[in-house]
Amino acid sequence: MLKTKCSPKIAVIGCGYVGLPLFIEFSKVLDDVVGFDVDQGRITALRGGG
Repeated sequence: MLKTKCSPKIAVIGCGYVGLPLFIEFSKVLDDVVGFDVDQGRITALRGGG
């Protein structure tokens, strides 16, 4: 985890070919990373259901 006095929070909007790798890299160094997407098929696939 990144050593800071404050705990940064990151939100990645869109989990496509740019957002998903960005989300993965941020999650390697931060504890609080959230990914948002409106594509229900992509959300299902990322959850492991498709």
